[in-house]
Amino acid sequence: MSTNRRDFLKKASLLSATAISLPALHVNAAAAPRFNMSGYAAPKIDKVRVAFVGLGNRGTGAVDRFTYLEGTEIVAVCDKHADRVTKHQNTVVGRGLKKPAGFSGDDGWKDMLKSVKIDLLYICTPWDFHTEMSIEGMKAGAHVACEVPIGLTVEDCWKVVRVSEETKKHCMMLENCCYDFFELQTLNMARAGVFGELVHAEGAYIHDLLDLNFSKTYYDDFWRLKENIRFHGNLYPTHGIGPVAQCLNVNRGDVMTSLVNVASNDFQMGEEAKRLAKDDPATYGQFVGAEYRGNMNTTLIRTQKGKTIMIQHDVTSPRPYSRIHMLSGTQGFCEKYPKIGISLKSHQKGHSFLPEEEMNKLRDQYTPEIVKFIGEQAKKVGGHGGMDFMMDWRLIDCLRNGLALDQDVYDAAAWSAIVPLSVESTKKGKTLEFPDFTQGAWISNKPVELTLKGGGNTCIRAKKDGKGNQLNV
Repeated sequence: MSTNRRDFLKKASLLSATAISLPALHVNAAAAPRFNMSGYAAPKIDKVRVAFVGLGNRGTGAVDRFTYLEGTEIVAVCDKHADRVTKHQNTVVGRGLKKPAGFSGDDGWKDMLKSVKIDLLYICTPWDFHTEMSIEGMKAGAHVACEVPIGLTVEDCWKVVRVSEETKKHCMMLENCCYDFFELQTLNMARAGVFGELVHAEGAYIHDLLDLNFSKTYYDDFWRLKENIRFHGNLYPTHGIGPVAQCLNVNRGDVMTSLVNVASNDFQMGEEAKRLAKDDPATYGQFVGAEYRGNMNTTLIRTQKGKTIMIQHDVTSPRPYSRIHMLSGTQGFCEKYPKIGISLKSHQKGHSFLPEEEMNKLRDQYTPEIVKFIGEQAKKVGGHGGMDFMMDWRLIDCLRNGLALDQDVYDAAAWSAIVPLSVESTKKGKTLEFPDFTQGAWISNKPVELTLKGGGNTCIRAKKDGKGNQLNV
């Protein structure tokens, strides 16, 4: 064999080995989606008939907010407890609206789906019910809006995706933090390339809930405390992942491919159970000796395009609230907690935060249209500083105008899947593959729309303050 021939074969062999080592496009081996719900615009619904199931902490606020939304009718309310149903029926009537049908008991929600015509099922129950209710709601012909998470197993997340595709019904997870004013501003900045190519992002749910988790009244039958025993992982990731995933165009140009979770030990919940059981063994004795998830869970995620994401969870340690919300790119950086700050490479090489004057200019330039249009009214209606109402208003405006939703079923599944994957990663002590719920459609899916094009015509009913004075909403 000639020297040239040997050299050619050697180079070809090296190139072949290199090609084999490159990461393959992250596409599940399963069949293609029956119907791609990303960017799907369902037929317009002039008046959206809404039914609520779960009238506890989150449900109460949701019903209140919807009484201010024109273009909707609250047709039914449902809860396990009959007294809550009556209370919320009275709330609706007290706002001058038609009394909704009421359903109670463990199977009241099933009776509601059978007997009431619903356009939107709004789910605010404990987590275990989310998957089944979402699926049955879509099968009954309703779009679904469900509190986080959409599922607690990867299998359940896939089930929700499949039913949404089969029925062509939206299934939106109610991730309200995607409507935080600063997070929307930074999404717009990221979309405009202000931060350059995004390289890394961080989010979190750091919130001292130790007292509330052990409260006798705040969570019905201690359901959330029990989740802290059942799941040893990052059990509430969506507030952190949602906004940064949108900034990174996850499921719309990129996709999460792998995950690893590291957890500390529990240093407080077990001790708190012992302390409370000394004075009230009948109530708290059941929680003594339980194995609780660690104080801090840190989840690291890598995307197909080589971006990295860190999501943290700690609802026990005594520290200030934080969702972090950090974006780091080739031309700039931003974070919301502990203090809002933006740095750009064009200003002192990015080594210091921008002065207030420059921050104000960026806010004026990059605050999205939805915030300028509805932000101040949303603050007056309320709900986490207005982001809850802005989320509800946007959902209804999209349904009424036949627009694609800002969050689709693939987002719901991917963001929720962090829970079971983090549990499995912690247990096995290794990195796991992240399922692609879009089954390859992420390659061509379009990013979230940031304008009100085609909509923006949903009005808001008048709101009065505690003294009966009408607010300018």
